[in-house]
Amino acid sequence: MIFFFYTKPAYDTVQIQQAKIAQYDQALDKAAQLQQLKQSLLARYNSFDPKNIDRIQKLLPDHVDNIGLILDLNSLASQHGMSLENVDVTSAGGNAASAVDPSSATTIGADAQSYDSLTLKFTTHSTYSNFGSFLRDLEASLRIVDLVGLSITRDATATATATANGQLYQYQITIRTYWLK
Repeated sequence: MIFFFYTKPAYDTVQIQQAKIAQYDQALDKAAQLQQLKQSLLARYNSFDPKNIDRIQKLLPDHVDNIGLILDLNSLASQHGMSLENVDVTSAGGNAASAVDPSSATTIGADAQSYDSLTLKFTTHSTYSNFGSFLRDLEASLRIVDLVGLSITRDATATATATANGQLYQYQITIRTYWLK
């Protein structure tokens, strides 16, 4: 009788506790393995040259940096005597990039795409040769950029400087750049 009222419930409780202890031990072993893996990956990451890591971040960043992209493009354009005007940034869905909230998804279900894109439209004025040099430098830059649209019109407002430097044109450019989600 003592077996059924005291010993059996105590024995069952001990068995349950031992099963929980075994689960916790397995979890601790797994955590130790993951910690070792983390340390080995961290050591491998630290062995890379920081300049190469920066170049990879510029090639395909892990976040949207609209201002940085515009400043980089403007710096590249200024090397060729140009400046960006009427800059318009939109996300891949056509929304203004400043209004895009990553937490508010417009699709239902899992998104299989591991990257997203951003469209940038701007206008600039230059001679044809300077613009060609700008496009070659843009092509050679580390940032992945697709030229989506290009409109060239004769710049009628700059006729005084056109005779000294060659014919000026107005270029309306649309590019797309990408980043990892």
